[in-house]
Amino acid sequence: MNKYKIGTFLLSLIPLFASSQENFKTYTQKLPGASVTFDMVAIPDGKFMMGSLAEETGRKPDEGPLHEVKINAFWIGQKEMPWDIYELYVYKDYDVTVQMAGVDAITRPTKPYLDMTFGMGKEGYPAVGMTQYNALQFCKWLYDRTGIFYRLPTEAEWEYACRAGSTGSYSFGNDASKLDEYAWYAGNSKEKTQPAGTKKPSAWGLYDMHGNAAEWTEDQYIPDVYNQYNGKLADNPVAVPLKLYPHTIRGGSFQNKPEDLRSASRLASDPDWKRIDPQIPKSNWWFPEAPFVGIRVVRPLIPPSKEEIEKYYNRKPIADY
Repeated sequence: MNKYKIGTFLLSLIPLFASSQENFKTYTQKLPGASVTFDMVAIPDGKFMMGSLAEETGRKPDEGPLHEVKINAFWIGQKEMPWDIYELYVYKDYDVTVQMAGVDAITRPTKPYLDMTFGMGKEGYPAVGMTQYNALQFCKWLYDRTGIFYRLPTEAEWEYACRAGSTGSYSFGNDASKLDEYAWYAGNSKEKTQPAGTKKPSAWGLYDMHGNAAEWTEDQYIPDVYNQYNGKLADNPVAVPLKLYPHTIRGGSFQNKPEDLRSASRLASDPDWKRIDPQIPKSNWWFPEAPFVGIRVVRPLIPPSKEEIEKYYNRKPIADY
């Protein structure tokens, strides 16, 4: 492509970018034909230092080296996705949304043989216990109903949003004694999830980034993945998942101690979460022993192409034996 064609192509993107920037603000997403909604918070583009300093209390080796990351603008769920919405996706009989093109072809999870709320609560409580593949298919379901591309956050996007401009152990600073004001965790949760959004929000208006339900990210969990960015600027990095295990989970949950709720803390999925699953092969959809992991969706400011969207949503699950 010559210089003139490159310049013409870039100029053609200006109206799209300008239009997107004009509408880049927090909004409420409605689901056609249903009474449920969820709020998406606009997160500006920027740079931040990802990971933690060696002297940070509770730090683990997989949080270093500290490195600079560039992040494009995106929206992220103000709260963790609640059962009120997730259940419409899980149970077709509950789904009263307007039928749109391609809806009937959506893959839905098998109905769980356990109560996947684990008796902790449903209305307003975060949906939990789904696999990463299940979470991805939920994003596809949202896309088919809204026409908007939703996906899981990358690890870098998640930490950037969680920090909300902060540089300490938590979005509110280094004092773990303040966790009771911002998070549900092992010290105050009474061993169960709590209604989303009942603690203080972060500086960017996000609830429960620390605790309540831990949250899926897009990334494969690789302990030393940060080494490749040492001394470099990482541009919207993501460890593309190629294996079934492990994937990266962020934020910590109602079961975790303070050190696991830090902004830089990384947790990994575990096949033991399906240990009691009697099916052979084991379910692609549920983790019957993971009542602590949930979803928070994101939406990039500039959406990918239709081909890229289809590629993202239509990845085949890897059989789990």
